[in-house]
Amino acid sequence: MKWQGVYEFVAVAETQSFSAAAKRLNISTAQVSRQISALEDRLQVKLFYRTTRKVALTEEAELYYQHCRLLLDGLDTAEEAITSLRGTPQGKIKLAAPVTFGERKIQPLINDFVRRYDQLEVETELRNHPADMVEEGFDLAIRIGRLEDSTLIAKKIGMRHSYVCASPRYIEKYGKPSTPADLKHHNCLVGTREHWLFTEKNKEKRIKVNGNIRCNSGIALLDAALKDIGIVQLSDFYVDDCLRKGKLVTLLDNFRESAEGIWAVYPQNRYLSPKLKLLIDHLTKHLSL
Repeated sequence: MKWQGVYEFVAVAETQSFSAAAKRLNISTAQVSRQISALEDRLQVKLFYRTTRKVALTEEAELYYQHCRLLLDGLDTAEEAITSLRGTPQGKIKLAAPVTFGERKIQPLINDFVRRYDQLEVETELRNHPADMVEEGFDLAIRIGRLEDSTLIAKKIGMRHSYVCASPRYIEKYGKPSTPADLKHHNCLVGTREHWLFTEKNKEKRIKVNGNIRCNSGIALLDAALKDIGIVQLSDFYVDDCLRKGKLVTLLDNFRESAEGIWAVYPQNRYLSPKLKLLIDHLTKHLSL
């Protein structure tokens, strides 16, 4: 009896929504509401202030949540401990990652990971906007660049480098820029940023660029560069293969933008289970090569 309503209570407390909690637990909103009401009756205390737009915890619920979260984390720990004794991680991991980086780097590594631990189920959602990890029930998210202040725990698992590059044929026809300022004389393939970043004398420098193609797809800009249309600034996971094969040539290497971190982030109140630690270690090992 003491466990009745606890999962529903924690889910509502973390998502601040009865419907979101129901979605996380894969039950109906009505069932969540019934369990919360029964829990309030049993505890003889009001747990939530509810309006049509918002759900907020009462003072008593804040205290109760801290204890319940520890209990559920402890239960997860116990189950993980039994699993780890068998040496076979099991269960589900829900993960979010940026679209192209996820397609090219993260998901292939996850596929290798699941092939090794075939009793795991990994659900990956590729998106370019940050996931609300608690509300949407993500165990892990991959983020690139500067992290906003948050309560999430972040572990650096690699570095992302950017390159300014063009095709040999474009360079043969139009020449190479010697400094970032020279880009004003070239056709630049512009993505979501109108300013490209460079490092000069250990300081960040922003250069406004212009060109006859603008697109919010790195893959489309890469295609334009390969067709000799202009100069592009893209992350390594777009251009590495083309640079190795000589299809593109790097430019302005002495002014290259500082490398940015690739991060694995997870909620502060979420126990880092052995399966999650294994996955983070796996990603770190291969992304840092």
